[in-house]
Amino acid sequence: MDPYALAQTKQRRAANIARQEVLRKERKEALGDPVRGVPTPFLESFDNVGGSAVLHDTTSTSSPQDGVQIKSADDIILNHFLNPSELQQAINRSHYLAEPVVSSIGIKDPVEQQRLQREHQDGHERATAALSRIVSLANASQKDKTRANIRRCIDTFGRHNTDSVLRPRAPTSLEMDGSVKLPEKTPRAGPDTGSSEVQIAILTAKIRVLANQLEMKGAQKDKINKRNLRVLVHKRQKLLAYLRRKERGSDRWQNLVETLGLSDGTWKGEISL
Repeated sequence: MDPYALAQTKQRRAANIARQEVLRKERKEALGDPVRGVPTPFLESFDNVGGSAVLHDTTSTSSPQDGVQIKSADDIILNHFLNPSELQQAINRSHYLAEPVVSSIGIKDPVEQQRLQREHQDGHERATAALSRIVSLANASQKDKTRANIRRCIDTFGRHNTDSVLRPRAPTSLEMDGSVKLPEKTPRAGPDTGSSEVQIAILTAKIRVLANQLEMKGAQKDKINKRNLRVLVHKRQKLLAYLRRKERGSDRWQNLVETLGLSDGTWKGEISL
């Protein structure tokens, strides 16, 4: 062959390979990260599920600067399967039961009574602070934090809560004509824990925990968690593809993708980690 023509062929081949690499990178960036997706407030809240909120001591007469300030709200998630209102009632009852008994016989010493009341109040504040640290998820294990995240996913994406807010999928022409008869659904007993959106949210919480652990120093040799992460990502991809096929045209898909920050790379194409 002509050396000049051979050089032109090699140059065109190199330009084509370089262009293919650029297009491959652009397509990969457009799909997004298949593991983490797009950061969202709900997704980042998985890392700090308990927050900094603690219980409010309603029996204390001191200012918030003097003792432990504890907020009381039903949306606070506590450890050990505790409810904030139940824990608050137990704290108030313990304060009542531990009050010093004032004798009705004999001469009452006001100084001694004030000392006993002050000691009782100080001990109650220390006990309340200790309980707030015990039930706080900030001091809990990763297993307890994952359990709390699963509970939040069920409350946020469960159909027992979203059916009254999100629009259902539009019926197809066959369903409207009556040629396709859908089977009757079994009435739901309790919260929704098995729908596709709930399972996708739970898998996303577990994937984020594993991804954070693998980014730590010395975690590159953890082959077991690498395999677990790969399995969870592919399982989520199958559920996302199924949900998108079944719920096309409804608000469930859009709400799930926007809340969890799921990009096209989490369900489209081949995922290699």
